[in-house]
This record gives sequence, C-alpha cells and structure tokens, in this order.
Amino acid sequence: MTVMESTSVKVDVCASAPRPHPRPEGQDRYTISEVVAFTGLTAHTLRWYERIGLMPHVDRSHTGQRRFTNRDLDWLSFVGKLRLTGMPVADMVRYAELLREGEHTFEERQELLEATRRDVKTRIAELQDTLAVLDHKIDFYAGARRAPERPCA
Repeated sequence: MTVMESTSVKVDVCASAPRPHPRPEGQDRYTISEVVAFTGLTAHTLRWYERIGLMPHVDRSHTGQRRFTNRDLDWLSFVGKLRLTGMPVADMVRYAELLREGEHTFEERQELLEATRRDVKTRIAELQDTLAVLDHKIDFYAGARRAPERPCA
C-alpha cells in the first residue's frame, strides 16, 4: 500500500517499516536537490518521472520550483521497489494512473501487482538455481585445492 491510497484501506503490517522522514508532516516541503540527496535518484530521473506521469502530483512553489512532500518520498520508495522487481516503466505508469482514478481500480491494480509478483517469484527461482550451480563450482574448486597432488608416474 502506498500513502497515496485511501487510509481506509488495510495496512500491510508485514511490510518493512518506511524510512523516517526528515521533516514532520505539514512542514515537509523538499526541493529537488533535497529529494536527490534523500533518495539517491537523480534530478533528471525525478523530472522524467513527472513528465511521464509517474509523479504528476508534485506541487510547485510560487516561483515554479518543485516542492516534494513526505507523501512523494513514500511514493518514490514504492516506485523504487517496483523498479527492483523489473516491472516495466509503462506498467508503473499504468499503476499510477489507476491509483489516481480511485478505489474502483483496486482489482486492476491488484492484478498488475500479482503479475509482477509471479515474475519476481520466477526470477527468484532462477537465481536460486544459479546460486546452487555457483555453490557447487565453488565447493569443487575449494575441494580441488585441498586434494593432495597426484604423484607423477
């Protein structure tokens, strides 16, 4: 669940705790450079996210400077998790669109996340198989170093 979703929605208590925000709610106005420092994303990436519709809700100051909130930081954290899953950007944008459309899109959002979850589980299984092969090879080489040399005949 993201902070953008309704507070009447159940909270996933198994999810890892979010990073603490640098500023309390209501005093949470961050410049793009502060968000870059806090998230590790580049300013170019943040502007791109806004341009493609992944973050269209970013507020602006009276001078036109972007002003991010704790809610934006939470959203960026969630987007980062989606990126780690390998979810295509188009699907992330679609998810953001569905989120903005409201509660009647819960089912479609769930389906999108479930498809991503299946992909992640497949990748995990592939990586576990790869890890087993690597462990086997490492054990082989460690054993070969311990084996006594064969006498020359």
